[in-house]
Amino acid sequence: MSNKGDKIIKYALSFALAAIFVLLAFRGLDWSAFADGLRHIRWAFVALFTFASTAALVFRMLRWKALIEPIDPFVRKLTVWDANNVSNVANIALPGSGEFIRCGYLAGRNAPFGSLFGTIILERICDVAAVIVLFILALVAGWGRFGTFFTQQVWTPLADRMDVSIWLIPVAAVTVLAAVVLLVFRMSGRSRFCGRVAGVIRRLGEGFASIGSMDRKWLFLAYTTGIWAMYILMSYSIILALPDLNGLNLLDALFISAIGNIASVIPVPGGIGAYHYLIALCLSSLYGASWEYGILYATLCHELHAIIIIILGIVSYIGLTIRKRK
Repeated sequence: MSNKGDKIIKYALSFALAAIFVLLAFRGLDWSAFADGLRHIRWAFVALFTFASTAALVFRMLRWKALIEPIDPFVRKLTVWDANNVSNVANIALPGSGEFIRCGYLAGRNAPFGSLFGTIILERICDVAAVIVLFILALVAGWGRFGTFFTQQVWTPLADRMDVSIWLIPVAAVTVLAAVVLLVFRMSGRSRFCGRVAGVIRRLGEGFASIGSMDRKWLFLAYTTGIWAMYILMSYSIILALPDLNGLNLLDALFISAIGNIASVIPVPGGIGAYHYLIALCLSSLYGASWEYGILYATLCHELHAIIIIILGIVSYIGLTIRKRK
């Protein structure tokens, strides 16, 4: 099957999975209770959410620029900002496509596409690590509140379905990948194809190694901390915006934010449906909120963030287009 056909199947399955989650989240919803919740929103805290959401995007731009600078010292903040914004819009429609788009905007003689893509993979690994750290912090700090939910709803069902053999899969995958990479480099001098593949791997490695070449490595940690602090503030802002959730605190916002970010690993466009379902399930199971209130919270967080991304993406696309024509 052609690469185009593979992509069609991939995106079709992605949208189908999103539709299933949307059905699970919104089926049987009491829309009158949902509308009643909307009427009591405190919009000043929604404005705080907008600030935090935008600030998170700014920190992401600064972090990626810091990673790119060892590769291309002349990269401009505005170009990185615009490339990030356009890629975010692309990811809402077609998950994963935005990474290629933002590399394409910045790729050039000083910054090869492969090296830029390596920096993005490094960003993703750091973000996954951050989600795990936040989740552990929330569990440790609030075990009295979250412990029962975690053990009964997450860990016990997972442990019942796991056996020793499941750990062999990632170990075998890493071993095979390492063997293939080693073979490619050994054959690079005798095979043109292997030489090209080895070149791609080297450029990806350059992207990974860029963090070691940063003049101020603490900036990467500072920007990453800023990103996730803003995500927690976003969660807390909507908690404050909804009167029925005012008993929740920053620790709860941390846990809810960690749960919400699990949706980012589910292959659906922009987390649609998956985010709403997971957040509503968390709020109803753990905090006793109604399903309608859980969906209202999730809708405010998800759709407001999506609107901000779309607006900034459109403005950045126009800016990039105008600058390219000059």
